[in-house]
Amino acid sequence: MMADKATIHDIARELKIAASTVSRALNGSPRISQQTKDSVLSVAKQLNYQPHKLAAALRNGRSNIIGIIVPTADRNFFGSIVRGVEEVAMNANYQVIICQTYENPAKEAAAVEALINSRVDGIITSFSKNTVNFDHFLKAKRQGIPVISFDRTNDDLDISKVLIDDFKGAYKATEHLIQQGCKRIGHFTSFQNVSIYKERRRGYLAALEHYSLPLVNELIVESNMQLEDGRRSMQKLLDERISVDGVFSSSDLGAMGALQVLKEHGIRVPDEVAIVGFSNDPFTLFSDPPISSVDQHCLRMGNIACEIFLDEVKLNGQAEFSPRKVVLMPELIVRGSSLRTSS
Repeated sequence: MMADKATIHDIARELKIAASTVSRALNGSPRISQQTKDSVLSVAKQLNYQPHKLAAALRNGRSNIIGIIVPTADRNFFGSIVRGVEEVAMNANYQVIICQTYENPAKEAAAVEALINSRVDGIITSFSKNTVNFDHFLKAKRQGIPVISFDRTNDDLDISKVLIDDFKGAYKATEHLIQQGCKRIGHFTSFQNVSIYKERRRGYLAALEHYSLPLVNELIVESNMQLEDGRRSMQKLLDERISVDGVFSSSDLGAMGALQVLKEHGIRVPDEVAIVGFSNDPFTLFSDPPISSVDQHCLRMGNIACEIFLDEVKLNGQAEFSPRKVVLMPELIVRGSSLRTSS
């Protein structure tokens, strides 16, 4: 017999008792004597018995596993969200499974299906930028699996949501650039079907309007908001000789790309062009100059998403759970890329 294949039937044969007795002993049933429990645990350890978690989930309707779906796990923002979820989940005796979509709706749908088949107790997710059909999440919800979205959400879905006030974050970032003397502020953004980018653009426009600065459409550049996109967006403005003295990027990677191109062209940051990013990724501290950014409180966002899940699962279907929407307030972190000491 292979040690890693041991079952409750092997333990039962060793002790010459019924498999049902072994099962009850392993689950701490008060109907089983302490002496029998000790014997079962001792033999289970000798045989390297590992409980079949999926089978247990099928029996008791609870797997104590949470599925987390993110676009990519190698971004600090999403990594911090996972850490925030795990902090709360582990204290509540839950484990997590992490799935990546790489911004692909088909991979996202496949991940949801895999998590449903794994009998997860809940799904915490940030939608792919390209997702327009959310039927896979509705399927999970119909099967009694709580779905909580964070950061990238959809108002048409009747699920709980945790996000920051992207509008206010963008407004603060743009206002700061204006207060530093910027009058022609470029805005690097992404697909407007994604709520966060739509709200950040709205905050940028509101700040311009409040301070009576004209909207210049050619200053708004849309891309995927990765490092190379930030470089291309900044280069586009320079190549087309579009006058710009400030940049508000909807991602820190875009801001870093802009900073690189400006330095390569000998354009002084922040004196000639000031820059603010979004997310407060750790690398923003170590650029030259350090990049100002909007902090999204991602660790807390992950904590709250898991707390909402625990609140919903506690009801155990006995009462209807009213979806919650938690909006965190962003914080502008001012650093050398935007602070003009002479202004």
